[in-house]
Formats: sequence, C-alpha cells, structure tokens
Amino acid sequence: MTGFIPRLLADPRRLIGVIGLTSLALIAGAWFFELVLHLRPCKLCLEQRAPHYAAIGLVALALLFARSRQLQIAALIGLALLMAWSSGLGVYHSGVEWGVFAGPNDCGGTPAPAAAGVQDLMKQLQTTRIVSCTEAAWRFLGLSLAGWNALASLGLLIAALLGLKNSLRRSENSLA
Repeated sequence: MTGFIPRLLADPRRLIGVIGLTSLALIAGAWFFELVLHLRPCKLCLEQRAPHYAAIGLVALALLFARSRQLQIAALIGLALLMAWSSGLGVYHSGVEWGVFAGPNDCGGTPAPAAAGVQDLMKQLQTTRIVSCTEAAWRFLGLSLAGWNALASLGLLIAALLGLKNSLRRSENSLA
C-alpha cells in the first residue's frame, strides 16, 4: 500500500483528523458565503451544518481520547453516521431546489437582527429578503451549495467506511 490515500485509510487517527478538518472547511465555507458574500442561509442550509458541527466535536474528542483501536472504530462509525445524515440532508435540499421534493412549510430563512426602534424595524421590513429553500442562491458547475455539500459528505462517508473496513480487518488479524 503506497500512496497518500492508502496510507490515510490505514491510519484511523489520521483519517479521523482529515474528516474533521474537511468538516471544519465546509463550515468555514458556509460562514464565508454568509458573512462575506452576504448569501443568507435558509432553514435547510442551517440544518445541513449540524452534522458537520457534530463531526468536528466528535473528531476533537476522538483525537484526545481514542487511543485504542476500539474507540477509533467507534469514532469512525459515528463519523460515518454523521456523514450519511449530512449527505441525506444535502440530497433532500438539492431536491427541494430542483422541485423534486416539497420543502418544509416554514422555510423562510434566518431572522433579521433585532430592530433598535420603530424606524429600524420599518427599514428592515423594506430591505429584508425572505430566503426560500427552493431557490439556490449560488451554483457552480450546475450544483448549488446543497449539492456540493451532498457530494463532499458522500466522499467523507465513503472515506469513513473504508477506514472502518481497514480498522476492522486489522482488529480481526490481530485477534487471529
């Protein structure tokens, strides 16, 4: 086994770290689009962040405490489940954007900051745009951010499953 990918899959702690860094990069990208490019997220956009936040927390715990093969396997199972959840959310949101699935009834975006007074409230009412889950705010190569999240999460899911497979195989070999 030579090359970066086989070495990565052979070392569960390194793989766990890479999955965590990738989730962190996806969250940073989401915040970049929100804070720098001013693309306000809808309800489904915000929900898609939850598995990545959880993955970042799980990775931090795993890197601190998962010294045994069994705990590393448990962390990889948890990460695989989180990435399956994230992939599903991304596919669902992409389907809502393409009109394949019906979106949630309450999908109106993030609330605006609290108004300081009546004039601020009136100004907000005139300038606030409701963010619909059915409209992709940005696309690259035909995919929205939800679609890219689904692909990235699917890749992380596959990596976690392959790392899990290798870890289980090594555990079986060490018992034999």
